[in-house]
Amino acid sequence: MSLIVQKFGGTSVKTLDRIRNVARMAIAEHRAGHQVVVTVSAMAGETNRLVALVEGLGPSWSEREYDVVVSAGEQVAIGLLAIAIESLGVPARSYLGWQVRFLTDSAHGKARIVNVEDAAIRKDLAAGRIVVVAGFQGMDEAGNVTTLGRGGSDTSAVALAAALKADRCDIYTDVDGVFTTDPNMVPKARKMDRIAYDEMLEMASLGAKVLQTRSVELAKKYKVPVRVLSSLEEGSGTLLTEEDATMEKVLVSAVAYSRDEAKITVVGIPDRPGLAAAVFGPLAEANVNVDMILQNVSASGEADLTFTVPKGDFRKAMVVLQQKMQSLGAKEVTGREEIAKVSVIGVGMRSHSGVARRMFEALAKDGINILMISTSEIKISVVIEEKYTELAVRLLHDAFELDRPAGDRVGG
Repeated sequence: MSLIVQKFGGTSVKTLDRIRNVARMAIAEHRAGHQVVVTVSAMAGETNRLVALVEGLGPSWSEREYDVVVSAGEQVAIGLLAIAIESLGVPARSYLGWQVRFLTDSAHGKARIVNVEDAAIRKDLAAGRIVVVAGFQGMDEAGNVTTLGRGGSDTSAVALAAALKADRCDIYTDVDGVFTTDPNMVPKARKMDRIAYDEMLEMASLGAKVLQTRSVELAKKYKVPVRVLSSLEEGSGTLLTEEDATMEKVLVSAVAYSRDEAKITVVGIPDRPGLAAAVFGPLAEANVNVDMILQNVSASGEADLTFTVPKGDFRKAMVVLQQKMQSLGAKEVTGREEIAKVSVIGVGMRSHSGVARRMFEALAKDGINILMISTSEIKISVVIEEKYTELAVRLLHDAFELDRPAGDRVGG
């Protein structure tokens, strides 16, 4: 008997009809002889509603109490799904994240999973039940409710699959798999049948909304077979898998973008050892994630340090750095939110040259200025003005012929 973890996002459980549809999908796997664990997000729009309630009480709040409020949506969703499953004649049991439990650290709003206790789930599976588990939620060592960040239900599902040694983890969304770019922006984007863990990890970290970054990290670490499918229509989806030789034949696999970026520059810092630690240490203590970094040193011995942070952390980061200006010896701290990051991704970059040239030429032809650049073995990212995001994505998708079958593309 195989064990399957299914994860359904907010759009999949948006209405009672869709909840019944999810119940039927879980029951179909159960009746096919599989043990089934279902992880569910809050109904679409519910988490946003809860966040708005918190924000309506003022500009600041306890992060602990914020997690108590915004985690409530999943409780409703799992209860409704368990009722729907039982109404169709199959026993089910729901669990909140802290009942399972998902033990996390204490970083409220972006907690990381430390351990998953699976004894209760295994007991219910052995008794023939479908188990429904709340995504997004956890509990720290002190017994405080924590949340895993937006999209955290993906991470809950993959962590469960790893802990239970599941045969596969099916992530159901409102799209049938992973595409070469956002199909809402580029209608001719192609669905990929397979994607390497590393490529998906880059896509998730660079703005693709299909999967949360940490869920892909876990899938890669524990070699969890993950399929991304649509809960709204039939389809084969996309399989996340380990890299093989055929994948390197394709120069670029996808274009990703993120508008959730802000740029900060600390101007005129004396260039001395420990400069970076003095700037980024306080940001780390404030749980601010720093991404792209650029340092310029002038002939006078002063340095300008420019970097990007998530827009949600922009205000916090600016306050932290402005408080540190005197100790840093900086002249000023400036910031800008109207930027975007656009990236090309592909494991084929490890064995092919010319990607950067093709990318920069495509952007230059339409007058798109590059503000920052960063690279890894399998990606090149640029920061541009936010107003050019859609144009840049379309240009790069065309430049690397991503609308064509993989074998017919540049470098294919």
